[in-house]
Order: sequence, then C-alpha cells, then structure tokens
Amino acid sequence: MKTEVYSWRVSTDLKMGLEHEARRRKISLSAVLDLAARELLRNSGANGEPDKEQERLQGAAAKCLGTIAGSNPRRAESVKRMVRTRLRGKHER
Repeated sequence: MKTEVYSWRVSTDLKMGLEHEARRRKISLSAVLDLAARELLRNSGANGEPDKEQERLQGAAAKCLGTIAGSNPRRAESVKRMVRTRLRGKHER
C-alpha cells in the first residue's frame, strides 16, 4: 500500500511524454513513475546490492591507506608549523 507523497515540477514536454507512455501502456501515470523510479534504483545499485565500480574504487583506495611510522607521537599537533617551515625554506632558495 502506498502511503508516501512526493511532488515536483517537470517541464511540459516531460509531462506530456510521461502521460503518453502511461496511455500507451494502459497504466496510470503514477504506475509509470513507479516503474521509472524502480528502474533507476535497480540500475544505480541503490537497491541494497553493492555497486561494482564503488567496490573497485574502494579496493584501490584501501591500498593507499594506512599509518605513517615515526618517532614523534605528537606530530599531528605540530604539522602546521612543520609545513610552513618547509615552504619558507623552499621559497627562500
């Protein structure tokens, strides 16, 4: 049972196209919109199935992630100063 309402503005030609498709299929306009929305979700992977491209990208990114070894456990607190010092030295040459 449908309980949710969603409304939006569409161009005249899009509305006419949707109405034409509803008449051609002999179904209601809301049924055409349901079909279109379900098809979009199915094709985008939003129906709970993992997107293969996203899995590939996340796998590639995971190879680059990790921790940086070092002897200064408080390095993050001083990184701003360290970067500015290095940049000053680079530009003074």
